Amino acid sequence: MIELNLPQAGLRFKQMAGVPYVFDPLRRRYVRFTPEEMVRQRFVNFLINHRGFPRGLMNNEVSIELNSVKYRCDTVVFDMASQPKVIVEYKAPSIIIDEAVFKQAYIYNMALHANYLMLSNGLTHYCFNIDYISGSIKAVHGIPHYQELCLNV
Repeated sequence: MIELNLPQAGLRFKQMAGVPYVFDPLRRRYVRFTPEEMVRQRFVNFLINHRGFPRGLMNNEVSIELNSVKYRCDTVVFDMASQPKVIVEYKAPSIIIDEAVFKQAYIYNMALHANYLMLSNGLTHYCFNIDYISGSIKAVHGIPHYQELCLNV
């Protein structure tokens, strides 16, 4: 198994019909354990336990519709007013985070209008701030604490 660039997480596993599943605390159920799911679970754990993101303001696999096309955001983090604050897009460690991955998250954001996009394959992590007033997108150094994101609009 690949060693991720994320803190260890106390993940709960079980086997069903010989297939591994991991417990997703946000969806409150076991989901199939894939390389992308491994990244999602470890990154969500990192956000909650190391960056102060409130678990109750996070959802995995959020359905959205844009121009009559249905999409599913990997993770959406909301602010206290229930407005989308962050969209996180995950890829398996074998997938390079490139412009196509950024575009995927950016398309999702056309429907949600979050202030931040985060991208991770478990090895490399990116965070971008979208400034709707100036129309600019700026790379953010590291993954900020939740309170920092709420202060910076």
